Amino acid sequence: MSEHDLIGQLLGTAGEDAGCEGAHARLAEYVEQELTGLEMADVLPAVAEHLHNCPACVEDYRGLVALARGRG
Repeated sequence: MSEHDLIGQLLGTAGEDAGCEGAHARLAEYVEQELTGLEMADVLPAVAEHLHNCPACVEDYRGLVALARGRG
């Protein structure tokens, strides 16, 4: 096991993580589906996992939710 793999295991997420690029690519879809009441950990688990672990992407997510709800 490489040092990079070990660090990833120690500091990484429990599940698959979409990463910032992957999360941003599907963020609009994520918000649209979430606002319909779907459980996003089941629908887009890699994006949900990333949002659980990335404060910068959570800010973007919150802004998009506010915009979608008409508070943007």
